[in-house]
Amino acid sequence: MGSADINKDILSQSITESCCNGTTGCDWDGTLRRVKNEPIYVQKVFDATLLNSQALRTIQNQPFSPSLGRNAQIIRVTDIRCRKYFNPANIFDKDNLTVNANTVLSGGSFVEDGACNPITVIGPDGTSSEKIIYVNTSDCDKQGRGTPVFGTQTVRITGNVVVEIDVVFLDGRGRRTPITLKAVVPIASVKNPIVLTNFFELCVPSVFNSAFLPRFAEFCSVACETRLATNSITRDICIDPVTGQINASLIIAICITCEKKVVVPVQLCVLSTGFPVLSPIVSPICSTFPTLFPRQIDESSNDDNDGCGRNSQSLGISEDEKDECEEYGDNY
Repeated sequence: MGSADINKDILSQSITESCCNGTTGCDWDGTLRRVKNEPIYVQKVFDATLLNSQALRTIQNQPFSPSLGRNAQIIRVTDIRCRKYFNPANIFDKDNLTVNANTVLSGGSFVEDGACNPITVIGPDGTSSEKIIYVNTSDCDKQGRGTPVFGTQTVRITGNVVVEIDVVFLDGRGRRTPITLKAVVPIASVKNPIVLTNFFELCVPSVFNSAFLPRFAEFCSVACETRLATNSITRDICIDPVTGQINASLIIAICITCEKKVVVPVQLCVLSTGFPVLSPIVSPICSTFPTLFPRQIDESSNDDNDGCGRNSQSLGISEDEKDECEEYGDNY
């Protein structure tokens, strides 16, 4: 294959849509021929609770850009949107809208290192985001049940949001023009955060009958909604008749969802259709490519079986059925 052919293939993969759909590589024909039982080592959720919180922030005379020019007049607001501010060049930017959750337990405690620092372990997000819980579970262990612990969640919100307002305005010549006004609006500073408090209960499994102590995981997501303060263009939006500078009064709602979980590392048996299989999007130069995962080595996947986890001789499977199973089994 020549380089011209390769370049042609690459150029033919032009982006035709502004949005996209993801590809997982997990295709299944709906039958059970490819389904096998697999042991996996994961974290099992033993209990979880969901907490919703909200906070309101009133904004007075917030400047928006761009300016509309001399003698401009807004005649209609078609849409108003709010999203959290995030600087991808600096994850520690103080202007990033951030939610910091802190939890205190009653009836249990977080395991510490002897210097009053909680021990943290790696969670599914790849960071040290989980704390180890210790509770005297002996009484409830005798009943085969979990032990309740109570928690107080304190959430601190800092950073900015981005507000966009779609308007139709009349310029100095009387022409109607649509435009989007934009502003970065401060919500709370690090020194003066918005603080919200919630209470919850979780059920903890035995700390004695396991190789691992239970772990506590928590994570939060934040969003925002906004509107004009009184839903009136004349009262809430001011335009300088000379410069066209715009100031608006807003009400911004900060919406927070937090989830608390008690998890324990376990080994589970699950039903699986095999590893994901993706098709390459570039015409290859190489005749073969390496695999991403090793072949199965369990008894049901060896050469004496029919590719579907069964011994064809002992089960009396016909050659046609065997060929059909092997067609699926080769992809596993």
